[in-house]
Amino acid sequence: MKKTIKIIKKMIVAIGALIGIIVMIAVLFVNLSPQFGGKPNEKQKVIFSKSPNYKNGQFINIGGVKNEMSGSDMIKAIGGMFKSIPNAKPNTLLNSNKIDSTNIANYNGKTRFIWFGHSTFLLQMNDKNILIDPMFGEVPAPHPLLGGKRFSKGLPIEIEKLPKIDAVIISHDHYDHLDYNSIKKLKNKVDQFFTPLGVGSHLKEWGVEQNRIIELDWWEQVKIENITFISTPAQHFSGRGLSDRDQTLWCSWIIQSQTENIFFSGDSGYGEHFKEIGDEYGPFDLAMMECGQYNELWPEIHMFPEETAQAGVDIRAKKIMPIHWGAFKLAQHSWTDPIERVIQKAKELKIEVVTPEIGTPTEINQENQLDANWWSRY
Repeated sequence: MKKTIKIIKKMIVAIGALIGIIVMIAVLFVNLSPQFGGKPNEKQKVIFSKSPNYKNGQFINIGGVKNEMSGSDMIKAIGGMFKSIPNAKPNTLLNSNKIDSTNIANYNGKTRFIWFGHSTFLLQMNDKNILIDPMFGEVPAPHPLLGGKRFSKGLPIEIEKLPKIDAVIISHDHYDHLDYNSIKKLKNKVDQFFTPLGVGSHLKEWGVEQNRIIELDWWEQVKIENITFISTPAQHFSGRGLSDRDQTLWCSWIIQSQTENIFFSGDSGYGEHFKEIGDEYGPFDLAMMECGQYNELWPEIHMFPEETAQAGVDIRAKKIMPIHWGAFKLAQHSWTDPIERVIQKAKELKIEVVTPEIGTPTEINQENQLDANWWSRY
């Protein structure tokens, strides 16, 4: 009996030591890995305190909306990560249509965009190259073992082959929108970075000079030659580590030329802010609208596809392009559920949907591609 007790005690000590080692490794990883980025300093926080979107040391949504998950909901969410979901990923790797650097560098035609999957775009407008939420990484996580791989085989063009980028705009600091390795490779090609308040602290930590970073609060705007960038509200949250929840702002973006008006939703739950943006700045020639990674456990921070279509109506978009799908599995729905459901709802609401394949150069005013259904090949 005594021998058994001794063995049990030794096992408990060994398990405790193992847990301690795991915790120590996690703490060291969080504190030493550059992936987690930087944090706003005290001087910046004084600036933030003047924002109506900043209270008690944190940024907030309109009306104080936040994702309130109970303990049981959190367990469901974690369990869902390991649950087998039918058709969660394509049967084969998605094709990524290639585009060469000369095609991009020499382009001076009508405004067009190239989708990289999820929420990453190259927008070519008024002879300017604009990257939106440039996540070129293979896994949307701080370590390759902590996330699922990209659905497509390669990218339309590698970062190294991209020509000069006039502007990068970032909607918020989550890993599937702001990627450390992508920024490290991009930073010397980029003239100017535009971010919501606080997100510049990550860029500075990664070697981008302060004079190339412009941070905006909601409803603030900046102009580069003939293009205007306006930061507008979104309903979401921020944070890359264990202790920086909502320390930086999140936003949607408006990109305007003298002849075109484009909306990029970033990540957002459905809310009244879409109508407010539409009333103030609509109509939009094209709205790139979040549509994917939703769940009944977090409806406040991600839209369901039917809400995506309605949000397109709210902001007065002539056509919408569903984004935030087609690249990564971050929620418990099939990979084609977002596009199939949003198309069905858009037909009811009589709003046009464009669905270009990854890597296909698409002009803003190009004819409807609703019947392309390229995803059905996978």
